[in-house]
Amino acid sequence: MIKILIIEDDRAIRMGLEDDLRAEGYEVEIAVNGLSGLEKAMKPGLDLILLDLMLPGMDGLDVCKELRRKNIGTPIIMLTAKSQDFDKVIGLELGADDYITKPFHSHELRARIKAVLRRTMQVDQKSFNQVIKAGPYQMDTGKYRFQNNGEEIVLTAIEFEILRILMLHPGEVITRDRLLTEVWGKDVYVTSRTVDAHIAKLRRKMGDSEEQSWIKCMRGVGYKFVSI
Repeated sequence: MIKILIIEDDRAIRMGLEDDLRAEGYEVEIAVNGLSGLEKAMKPGLDLILLDLMLPGMDGLDVCKELRRKNIGTPIIMLTAKSQDFDKVIGLELGADDYITKPFHSHELRARIKAVLRRTMQVDQKSFNQVIKAGPYQMDTGKYRFQNNGEEIVLTAIEFEILRILMLHPGEVITRDRLLTEVWGKDVYVTSRTVDAHIAKLRRKMGDSEEQSWIKCMRGVGYKFVSI
């Protein structure tokens, strides 16, 4: 059974979400503030997190940032208010997978949840059991594992999918628009700035530098994976 963590301090919204998701057959866990939500989000077994931006104690952006800093790759959908457009962008750049604006209809939320879960599961299904090697790096798409000289590097689902696409097409320039469509899909509004932010995180995790870089930026176009 798919397990979803709701981190929301508004009791009415929280209870409505819980009832609706349970009726859909999901297993649901609840947290009422950022700190308790972070603690629960770090435990294994979660498939998705619904994360409110405005939380007491620790806001949603900080929760998202801390989870990604600790290499917790559980998909995150942020719950935002209409006035929080800037925070939506920051949330996506920090590693959130999608956002939905309050007030929202239950059918819209269900569609967003299914879209994010579908993208996450597709990361495991695409190129099943294919092992891609390049220099010190090895990606096993079947085991959802990426290694540098045998040492595992933990990637989020989005980071893994971006790198999978790049490594499958070495030397080919992959445009930002193509990455947006193939990784996030057409039903999610993200910008090229979000792609750049995820690429920057990937390069840091891989140990890329200006002197020795596996992911090259083609200014104004996109990125390519190159052999060094």
